[in-house]
Amino acid sequence: MNIGLAQLNPTVGDLAGNTRKIIDACRALEKRGATIVLTPELVLTGYPPQDLLFKSEFVPASLRALEEVHAEVGTAAWIVGCVHPNPSEHGRPFFNAAAILEKGRPPRFVFKSLLPTYDVFNETRYFEPNSSPAPVEIGGSLFGVTICEDIWTPEHLPRRLYSTNPVETLIAAGATAILNLSASPFQIGKPKIREEMIAAQAKKHGVPFFYCNAVGGDDQLVFDGNSLAIDTDGKTLRRWPGFCESLAMVEDLESAAPVSDIESLRQALVLGIRDYAAKCGFRSAVLGLSGGIDSAVVACLAVEALGADKVTGVAMPSPFSSSHSVEDALQLAQNLGMPCLTIPIAECFEVFKSQMHPAFGDRPEDATEENMQARLRGLTLMSLSNKFGHLLLTTGNKSELAVGYCTLYGDMCGGLAAISDVPKTMVYQLARHLNASRELIPLRTIEKVPSAELRPNQTDQDTLPPYDILDAILRLYVEENLGVAEIAARGFDAETVRWVSRKVDFNEYKREQAAPGLKVTSRAFGMGRRMPIAQRYSAD
Repeated sequence: MNIGLAQLNPTVGDLAGNTRKIIDACRALEKRGATIVLTPELVLTGYPPQDLLFKSEFVPASLRALEEVHAEVGTAAWIVGCVHPNPSEHGRPFFNAAAILEKGRPPRFVFKSLLPTYDVFNETRYFEPNSSPAPVEIGGSLFGVTICEDIWTPEHLPRRLYSTNPVETLIAAGATAILNLSASPFQIGKPKIREEMIAAQAKKHGVPFFYCNAVGGDDQLVFDGNSLAIDTDGKTLRRWPGFCESLAMVEDLESAAPVSDIESLRQALVLGIRDYAAKCGFRSAVLGLSGGIDSAVVACLAVEALGADKVTGVAMPSPFSSSHSVEDALQLAQNLGMPCLTIPIAECFEVFKSQMHPAFGDRPEDATEENMQARLRGLTLMSLSNKFGHLLLTTGNKSELAVGYCTLYGDMCGGLAAISDVPKTMVYQLARHLNASRELIPLRTIEKVPSAELRPNQTDQDTLPPYDILDAILRLYVEENLGVAEIAARGFDAETVRWVSRKVDFNEYKREQAAPGLKVTSRAFGMGRRMPIAQRYSAD
C-alpha cells in the first residue's frame, strides 16, 4: 500500500475551508500514487471544537461537509478525522471518529477509544469512548485505525489512566499496521518523546506505525506536526517537517531533520502568533517596546509571524525611563525594520496624580503610582488597537504572571499573551537564539539588569528572587505540583519557597483576567490549570 500523510492546519469551525483543504490535499496525494491518505484528528471541524459541538446545527453541518469530501474521493481511501453522532440514548452525544472514505462504498467509521481528560483535554465532556476496537480492511489488508491518545503508552501519560490498550487489541486481532490520526499539542521536548514512544511500540509489536499530526495554532494550543512513518524495527522512515503544512508519501526519501528545543520553541511561538491573528481576523499587531528583554523577544517573533510592516512598536517613556531603554527600543525597531511610535506618558502621569491628590491626601507614593504608569501605557496601546484594528500583544513572561509581577488593566492589557508560558530564564535563551545569525535585539537589552522602571533605580530583584531560583521553584510548584516542604528539601530556602507559593496562589485572580497565552510547557496557566480564586488552602 502507498500511504500518504496530509499534515494540515485546519481552522476550528471553518467547515467550508477545512473541506476544501482536505479535498485539495487528498487529491494531490492521490496524484502522487497514494492508495491511502491519512489526515489529522478532527481535521474536518478543527481541534478542539469544544462547545461548538453543542450548537444544534454544527455536527449536522459537519456531516454534510463529510459527504462533500466523500463525493470527491478518487482512487485512494481517504481517512478523515470527524465527529460522528452517538445513536444510543446512553452515554455522551458524539464520537471522536475517523471516516474511511472510498469511492462507490458507504463510509465506514472508527471511533476513538481513549479519551483524555487531563491537562488541556476534556474529551469526555463530548465524546463516548469506543469499547471494542477492531481492525478495518482497506485494499485487502487489515489496518488498526487509531486516534491520538489510543497509541499513547501508560509510561508516557501522567498516570495509568486506562484499563485497555487499543494497539495491543488491534494487533492481536490481525492488524498489520497502525494508522493514527492525531491532534497532539506542542510542548518543549514533546516531538522527541512522541517519536521515541511510537518507535518503541513499532519495534515491540513488529508492525509499522503511520502517525499524522495536525499543525497550526488554535487559541492557546499550538500543534507542531512532526508526523511520522516508522518501520517494524522502530526506525523512522520519514519525519514530516514541524510547524508547517506538508503533504508527502511515506516512500519519499527526504526526511525532515529534528530541531533543537529552543528552535522548536521559536517556531511554535511564531506559528501561534501568526495563526491566532489570522484565525481571529487581525491583519496587524501593536505592542509596547520598553527596551527590555520581554518586549524585544515578542517583537522579533511578531515580525517573523506577521511581517515588519504589520507590527507597530510603541515606546512610552515615563519620568523613570532611562535614556538607554528608549534608545534600545528604537534600535530594536530599526533592526527589525518595523515602525515605532514614541508617545511619552510623563505629562499624563503628572496630570492623573494631580487629579487623584484630593482623594489620596498625604498618603505617600507606593505601588499605586507605579501601576498608574502601566495603566496609562495600557490605555495608549488599547487606543491604538481600537483605532487601527491592531491585535495588541502583551509581553509578560511566565515568571511574572506566576507571582503577579504585572498590572491588571496595564501591561496585562491585550488580545494575546505571546510568551506567558515562557519562564524569564528561557526568554533570555530565546533572545540569544534569535540573535544567533545577526544582532536583532541590542546586546545592552540582554545584558542589563531587568527593571520595570516604575520608580527610581528599580530592579526586578528588589521584589523577586533571582530569576534562576524563581523559575526553578515555579517549575516544581506549578508544573510538578510539589509542596513547600518537598521543594525546600531539594535545597531551596524554605522562606523563599513559601513566599513564591503564596504569591502564585494569591494572584490567581489576575491570571483569570489575563489574555490567552500560547502553551509551550508541560503546564501553562490557562485552560490546562484550573484553580479556584476564592479558596483558603495554604501550601505551607
